[in-house]
Amino acid sequence: MRDGFQVMDVDRHVMEPLSMWQEYLPVGMREYAPRLTPLLTRSETMAQRVARLGEYALLPPPLVLSVGGEPLMRNVSDAATIETGLVGEQRRALLASAETARGHLTEMDATGVDVAVLLPTFAPFLVYNDAINAERSRAYAHAYNRWLKELTAEAPERLWGAALLSRHDPEAMVLDLEQALADGTRAIALRPNPVRGLMLSAPQYRRFWQACEHHSITVLLHEGTHTRVNTAGADRFQSHFGQHACSHPMEAMMALLALIEGGTLEEHPGLRIGFLESGCGWLPYWLWRLDQMEYAQLKGEVRKQVKIAPSEYFKRQCWIALEPREALLPEVLKSISPERVVFGTDFPHLDHGPGIVDDVFEQRAAIGDAGLRSVLWESACALMGVSPFALNHL
Repeated sequence: MRDGFQVMDVDRHVMEPLSMWQEYLPVGMREYAPRLTPLLTRSETMAQRVARLGEYALLPPPLVLSVGGEPLMRNVSDAATIETGLVGEQRRALLASAETARGHLTEMDATGVDVAVLLPTFAPFLVYNDAINAERSRAYAHAYNRWLKELTAEAPERLWGAALLSRHDPEAMVLDLEQALADGTRAIALRPNPVRGLMLSAPQYRRFWQACEHHSITVLLHEGTHTRVNTAGADRFQSHFGQHACSHPMEAMMALLALIEGGTLEEHPGLRIGFLESGCGWLPYWLWRLDQMEYAQLKGEVRKQVKIAPSEYFKRQCWIALEPREALLPEVLKSISPERVVFGTDFPHLDHGPGIVDDVFEQRAAIGDAGLRSVLWESACALMGVSPFALNHL
């Protein structure tokens, strides 16, 4: 609890220890476990390296996660790798703390977080890769979920794991979901991107969405830059700067559109979908455009699968995570209602500062106590399908 407010962090990340893959992958798959290898991408003279990297050229080559000699993350510039590595070195202790339950709980206690929903860091880059087969993709997901189950078992009331599901084999997703449910998961994590050419609304996923609705499981959509699937911006920009700017909000926008335009939300009104780490400032405009520029003019084209205004689908069954320092945040909250907005720290990732909980409390005067209470607790409980009063003992 922080200043009288209960806090649920719906977007917190574990850091998967490198050793866990050798332990949890099936024996026949361990050759595909990620390894650290030096970043040596080209043969060049020191003068050429200095011209390309500036002062970074004098640093030793950093280590990067690789599988089969290929970097885990696609199309990351050397400069971006070095720069993020330097920032990571400054936050080494926080990154290491995210590998264990005790590390999370210690940091949660220090910042006032009562409950955290844990999502993966590196595992989705292994699972979501169009170049590998379904067996291997699922093996990565199963290994991660087994490890996560053991980590959260140390404090199940406060650490809620979101199981990672592969989308490579749509027919197998129901089995994987049922296994996750048997393991006690409260949510599942998916990438919003097309995978092997299939958007989230593809007919091949219909049985999976039926199962999610039947079991009332929360679905969390979380993007990741440099994933080896079709990603917004990756075909246009070479820099991490450009790709990261595009990937999270634009994939979230298109995933929401796919779920509406493809009829998934119409067919499964009991689904609960959370859009994480994309900000929320784009949402009022996007819903306005879908309502006024598309549905108002073209509802006949999509009448079989879109039967109410797109904004009504969002208000009925979707939530979105804010960024505390977003421009015009109070106005955005008024437009989409704090009841549909949640908060996530993104701990311990480098693109968010360690003081992000402080940042959201700095918005208290602007959004009011009722709005802050909804964002930090009540709305998050609704997304996760639990009563806020059932957790008051925490």
